[in-house]
Amino acid sequence: MTFSICVREEYTDEDGDRRTRFGVAVTTRLPGVGTLCPFASEHGAVATQSLVNVELGRKGIEYLDDGLAVEDALQSLLNADEGAEQRQLHGVDADGTFAFSGGECNDWYGHTSGENYTVAGNLLTGEAVVEAVASTYESDAFGDAPLSERLVDALAAGHEAGGDKRDHLPVQSAALKVETTEEREVGTYYDDLRVDATETPIADLRETFEEARRGQEILMEEYADEPADDDLGGETDGEASDDGAEGTEDTGETGTLDTGADADTDADVGVDADADGDAADD
Repeated sequence: MTFSICVREEYTDEDGDRRTRFGVAVTTRLPGVGTLCPFASEHGAVATQSLVNVELGRKGIEYLDDGLAVEDALQSLLNADEGAEQRQLHGVDADGTFAFSGGECNDWYGHTSGENYTVAGNLLTGEAVVEAVASTYESDAFGDAPLSERLVDALAAGHEAGGDKRDHLPVQSAALKVETTEEREVGTYYDDLRVDATETPIADLRETFEEARRGQEILMEEYADEPADDDLGGETDGEASDDGAEGTEDTGETGTLDTGADADTDADVGVDADADGDAADD
């Protein structure tokens, strides 16, 4: 399944301040999609897929961090990309959305967007896949459940609607990233998750989310009466706590499996090894 969703949500934090969170989730019928397609920061979220050019995601987020609007940032990158017609690129920032599907992507391909989200996919069984992802997200947008959990729900809906049509490829992957403008004393351990090689990517990503959330709850309970927060992942120098919890420097990052994929190889995506970090059809 190569399909993905990017989301922007405003919310009120515990101090009553307005914040914004950005999320991206993707799944495909190839290993290691988390190394290639999803990008997020406190300024936006971007997904790059089809014949993947990883630099579109990396530079897209850099441009958003520099203050460019998502439409200007991503369109300028496509304008400079000779392989643009083989790309899918979409994303959100604090104010807008952008979605593009090149005319040479593999059927079925397409995208949709709402006020605060974008969805795109290629090599799918049909349009119903992206529609299911979008409608499932919309049905619980800004909900009480963590955004990471709701992104998994959206991927699951796309999978149930048919997903990636390449049934002959059993090894699959899925990933999600969530970032926020909120400064947190303790990182959220379930906001940067990957399943790199499995035949059940959505179920495994959900289980990984649930276990990561359970682990954080255990730590919070164990150290509830402790005055210091160092053991909860508050280290800023990458130091590990006594319980083996890696310091997250308040980024919400979790440990992930390094598959060894680099910018020049592709995930779901067929990597085009000859051009600008392109990956095969995702």
